[in-house]
Amino acid sequence: MNYKALDPNKTYLITGAAGFIGFYLSKRLLDQGCRVIGVDNINDYYDVNLKHTRLAQLEPYENFTFIKGDISDKSMISNTFEEYKPNIVVNLAAQAGVRYSIENPDAYIQSNVIGFYNIIEACRHNPVDHLIYASSSSVYGANKKVPFEETDFVDNPVSLYAATKKSNELMAHTYSHLYKIPATGLRFFTVYGPMGRPDMAYFGFTDKYFAGEPIKIFNNGDFENDLYRDFTYIDDIVEGIQRLLSNPPVGDVQHKVYNIGNNNPEKLMVFIGALEKALSKSLGKEISFEKVFEPIKPGDVPATYASTDQLQKAVGFKPETSIEEGLQKFTDWYVDYYKKK
Repeated sequence: MNYKALDPNKTYLITGAAGFIGFYLSKRLLDQGCRVIGVDNINDYYDVNLKHTRLAQLEPYENFTFIKGDISDKSMISNTFEEYKPNIVVNLAAQAGVRYSIENPDAYIQSNVIGFYNIIEACRHNPVDHLIYASSSSVYGANKKVPFEETDFVDNPVSLYAATKKSNELMAHTYSHLYKIPATGLRFFTVYGPMGRPDMAYFGFTDKYFAGEPIKIFNNGDFENDLYRDFTYIDDIVEGIQRLLSNPPVGDVQHKVYNIGNNNPEKLMVFIGALEKALSKSLGKEISFEKVFEPIKPGDVPATYASTDQLQKAVGFKPETSIEEGLQKFTDWYVDYYKKK
C-alpha cells in the first residue's frame, strides 16, 4: 500500500458543507491549513439550527469560503468552479433518507440526479485532480449475500433514494470513461455521531425519550431475525475520505467505488441497548426506552454489512470506533447541546 498524504496547497470544494459529513470533513481539512470552499442550500429537511451551528464552527477559519446555493442551480455551480478553480471536489450534497424518498420524490431527482450532473459537468469543463462523491449502502438493495462487496450485483434498488445513488455511480463511470475525470464513489454505511442527522434512528430515539414518547422499532419484534446495521462513527468516515483525497484512481478506468463502513454489523436491539446505556451515563441516571414494534417499512433492508477490504487495500483504512464509544460521544453532545441536564 502506497498512498499520498493530504496536500494542504490544494483547493477543496465540498458540497453539503453544512451537512453532517460535510461539516466534519471541512473542519478536518481547515484544521490542516487547507483552503475549503463550502456549498450548501441549508434546506429544511431537518432542523436548520443544527446546520447553522455546524457552519458557525467553520466561519472563523480564514481559509473557509461559504456559498449558499443549491447544486441543482447549474449557473451557480459553473460560476463557483470558474471563480475558485477547485483541485479536489467532494460532492456530499444530496437529498438523504430512504423513507422520505417515498413521500417526496421530486427532491431526490432535483438534488441527487440533476445536482450531481451539474457537478460532474463542471468537473468536465474545469478539470479537477479528483472527484469524490457520496453513494450509499442502499444501492445493495435487498442483497442477501453478506458482507456486501463492491463487485456485487446492484441492479435491484428498493427505494428511489437508492436508485438515484446508483445513477450517480453510472454517470461518474461514464464521465470518467469519456473525459478522463478521476472519480471515486463512496458507499456509506449508517454514519452516526455528535451533531449528526436528526432523521437517523439513534437521534430520533433520543428525541423520543425526552418527549416522553415510545420509540418505534421496525422489526416485527423478531429478535432472532433482527435488523442488522453497519454503524460507522463519523471520525472513521472522515479519516477514510481524507486518505482518499490525494489518491485518485489510476489506469484505464479512472473510476472506483468503495464501501466505507464498519465491517462489524450490530443487531438493532444491541445498538438500542448501547444507546440506553450511553444516555444513562450522560444523564447520571438509569433510563430505558419505551418500545413499540412494527412491521419493516417499504424501502428498508434487513441487513447492511460492508466488506471494507478494498478500501483497506487502497489506503490502509479500517474503522476503529466501537458503538459504545461512539454513542457515548453522541449522547454527551446531545445532553449538552439540548440542555437536558
